[in-house]
Amino acid sequence: MKYSLLIVTFFIFIAVGCGNSDSVDKSYPLNSGRGFIEASLKGDYVKAKKYLLQDSTNMQYFEGLKEFNAKMDPVDRRGYSDANIIIDSSVAKSDSVDIIYYTNSYKNKPSKIKLVKKNNDWLVDFKYTFIGN
Repeated sequence: MKYSLLIVTFFIFIAVGCGNSDSVDKSYPLNSGRGFIEASLKGDYVKAKKYLLQDSTNMQYFEGLKEFNAKMDPVDRRGYSDANIIIDSSVAKSDSVDIIYYTNSYKNKPSKIKLVKKNNDWLVDFKYTFIGN
């Protein structure tokens, strides 16, 4: 009986510990924005996708980003992976739209992303980076 209880306790401990590693914080625009940018720079597209507003246009741009990174020179890929994120400003356009202006320490090129609040989660509307709206 003690052996069974020990095994069950062990599996519960493992399940709880492993379950937390998949979650990302989407409760505030800056958390989602930083999380998406950092994951993208590091090439962690599984994690970056968790921050993405899921629509067909965003998915097309996201797939393009993944393909671009796969073809990137290894030196540049490493530079982006090691880069720091520099948030220049965050502008609340409304209670459900936020724009983050940022650069990274590798290329230092100004960029922006749009975040939208959907079901109490702040998600990256990636197409805004390319076409605006």
